[in-house]
Amino acid sequence: MTDEEYMRAAIELAERGVGFVNPNPLVGAIIVKNDRIIGEGYHERYGEPHAERNALAKCTESPNDAVMYVTLEPCCHFGKTPPCTEAVVESGIKKVVAGCLDPNPQVAGKGMETLKAAGIEVAYGILEAECKKRNEVFFHYIKTKTPYVTMKYAMTADGKTATATGESRWITGEKAREKVHRDRHRNMGIMAGIGTVLADDPMLTCRIEGCKNPIRIICDSRLRIPLDSNIVNTAKDVRTIVATSSEDMAAHRTLGKAGCEIVRVPEKGGRIDLAALMGILGEKGIDSILLEGGGEMNFSALRSGIVNKVQTYVAPKIFGGRGAKTPVAGEGLGDISSCVKLKNLTVTLLGEDVLLESEVACTCSQGS
Repeated sequence: MTDEEYMRAAIELAERGVGFVNPNPLVGAIIVKNDRIIGEGYHERYGEPHAERNALAKCTESPNDAVMYVTLEPCCHFGKTPPCTEAVVESGIKKVVAGCLDPNPQVAGKGMETLKAAGIEVAYGILEAECKKRNEVFFHYIKTKTPYVTMKYAMTADGKTATATGESRWITGEKAREKVHRDRHRNMGIMAGIGTVLADDPMLTCRIEGCKNPIRIICDSRLRIPLDSNIVNTAKDVRTIVATSSEDMAAHRTLGKAGCEIVRVPEKGGRIDLAALMGILGEKGIDSILLEGGGEMNFSALRSGIVNKVQTYVAPKIFGGRGAKTPVAGEGLGDISSCVKLKNLTVTLLGEDVLLESEVACTCSQGS
């Protein structure tokens, strides 16, 4: 096998940690000796051993003089676990090949330098773009200390998110809906506005066995969320944050007793300052958010510059309707030159539906 093939196998291992390691990165490691894989591991859960230590622990023979392929530069600092460089040096590994360097200022090349100083041959850059893509959330979070926000919506071929009477279940088919639930598992948080809660009374949970529920974040500037809503009724079972600018302390206490975590956020233009909210959520260790808001919320998020990626599910249906809801509403932009530009489009078929995924070209994000 080539260096690229071994690194690709490490990338596939890293993917097994999706949804369980946040806000840590996804990392996979392969140990090769005499052209044979003798050990492999990945970062399985936050706070538990990293990929390198797991791979070493699972070696079928001594790793002395072996080569380790790891998707991200080994850490060289104490965190939840001891430095991985320490374990690699002690193991007798002769060479470490990393997919990419770690942007964490505590590492950022120091891990490779530590290994090199110990007499271990080092190299990096094998499938670098793929390794970085797998950790786009981690790279964003470690640099900005704010969540990576993916705005998701489903619409018909004529751009409607509901019929003229407001019916919206279900626009897309089962495969598309399963993908959404897997993305709920992948992201640490899921965010919606009070309008969505009042209109749909959603649960905003992940309904795939073996996957976790995201932290629910409800933007509710005036604390209008009903106490009998599904969100409030399950707040003691699923961590729920209500972001508000309301100073109604009685309402704060009532929601707090129901299990909700109240976060005070300043207003901007009569709404919650979403950029300020991202800073608060980042301080709480939330590295990624799936935004499942309505048209008003989506426009506010785009205008505030917090959106990093857009997921557009398109169903082969036409609703029509002059007043039927659209994915992005608000007051809209006044001229074409001020539009939100998207880049790096990918297209995925999910049954009869199509998923368009794009990065926001100019995010003007709160962390930039």
